[in-house]
Amino acid sequence: MWFRHRRARSVSALAVAVLSVTSACSADREEESLIHADSLVIAVKEDQPRLGDRGEDGELEGYDVDVARYIADYMGIEDVEFIGTTSARRDGLLARPGPGGSPTPETDPTGTPETDPTGTPERADMVVATYSITPERKTRVTFAGPYYVAKQDILVRADDDEVFEARDLEGRTICQGEGSYSTSRITAGLGIDVREESKIESYSRCIELLAEGEVDAVSTDNLILAGFMTEYPGEFRLVNNPFTDEKYGVGLPYGDVAACERVNEAISTMYRDGTAEELFEKWFEGTGIEEFDENGEERTYNVPQFEGCE
Repeated sequence: MWFRHRRARSVSALAVAVLSVTSACSADREEESLIHADSLVIAVKEDQPRLGDRGEDGELEGYDVDVARYIADYMGIEDVEFIGTTSARRDGLLARPGPGGSPTPETDPTGTPETDPTGTPERADMVVATYSITPERKTRVTFAGPYYVAKQDILVRADDDEVFEARDLEGRTICQGEGSYSTSRITAGLGIDVREESKIESYSRCIELLAEGEVDAVSTDNLILAGFMTEYPGEFRLVNNPFTDEKYGVGLPYGDVAACERVNEAISTMYRDGTAEELFEKWFEGTGIEEFDENGEERTYNVPQFEGCE
């Protein structure tokens, strides 16, 4: 079972499904889709200010959390549980062992699900956690969206007067959160030689190391960096010279095309009814982040170009 609960299906509908091997297989795929869920477990970040973080009441809040709530509401699902995750754990939370399950090289090649600190298996039905869509990740996760296209940028200490673009990072120490690919986009993507701190458990820890002078810069999505800047007023400077597109996708269990299509419908509606703009302004207005589209023009809130459900 891909999720905790699912809506009841009639006996007659199931009987029709066994008329042929082909129709049975088709029904099985449909049966396993999240579109039949009556509850969802959604994983979001819990240490990224304004995206996914713990509020004063201990509840998860932020832009990604609100986007996830909108999607669940569009799907007609009211029973939603949010759990926190890190970049390295996202794939494992979606893993489904057994035939048809998705292997997760970042955790266990057999597709074994993640466990919490007590050893209890943890799974999520959906991941909305600054989860950039990449070809490599698409081999084990079905992505809907993107619901937002961020830009990779650079954060340095406020007194750093030498870094104004990616080329200025040559020879410097860059912090990367485990499970992220941001530094490889500088080294392999741009051919810039940097020293990498790549086994840091989270970007919140990278920010601490930057504040302590242990690393020279943190480079990741501009929304993530803008959120941290609000937590450390006056300590950092956002270079504001972005150099890649980061397409935030909604991670779903591998092969759930029906759910992917439904989530894409939700994202399209979110933009067309003005909610996408409202949520962005709610969480990022006043952060100082400059928003541009892929042509360098001031951003308009149009439906992003979807990757397609595979």
